Amino acid sequence: MRFDLGRAWVLGAALAWAGYACAGAQLEEQLSASVQASLQRAVADNAAPRLVFDNPTDANAWIADMSRRLEKRMPDPEVRRQFLTSVHYEATRAGLDPQLVLGLIQVESGFRKYAVSSVGARGFMQVMPFWVRSIGTSEHNLFHLRTNLRYGCTILRHYLDLEKGNLFRALGRYNGSLGKPEYPNMVLGAWKRFWNYPVTTASAEAAPAIKG
Repeated sequence: MRFDLGRAWVLGAALAWAGYACAGAQLEEQLSASVQASLQRAVADNAAPRLVFDNPTDANAWIADMSRRLEKRMPDPEVRRQFLTSVHYEATRAGLDPQLVLGLIQVESGFRKYAVSSVGARGFMQVMPFWVRSIGTSEHNLFHLRTNLRYGCTILRHYLDLEKGNLFRALGRYNGSLGKPEYPNMVLGAWKRFWNYPVTTASAEAAPAIKG
């Protein structure tokens, strides 16, 4: 399946920057005991978020660049720093490219912390509440920054593993539109158009392959 970057950017920008929460009908699935236990351990992490770079110079360059791009959506510099630090930590921890996660958040919620979709998905990464029942605890609030990012990154990693590294299909599962090109194209377009960044050691190790 061909990835049309120009078309994807137009679609992604039109939806995400309009502040539209576009999470689809992501399906609740029956998890094996081993997978459920693994996901439960992943979302239970309480380590303090940090930028995962080889040196402080690279970390500061990334946070400055991403903060500049996000300024219109998050005017408060400290809020931006906390958000970006959490995105970088949770994405890298899950083996994802942080810039990919920023593209997904742009499409899913338009960077709105309290976004709720028509099917009930919540927060920055539009996590469906059934995931809390399945792999979390009643104390987990999907509108909490770290909790939402941790769940979203863990779920996308789970779908990538399920699809043997096929990012296009994993994104389809994340949105509940497996097999349809619109949503994966929007996320990939937002990633490449708005959040593309020179590859670092951490992001190179994290980035999954794009397969159509």
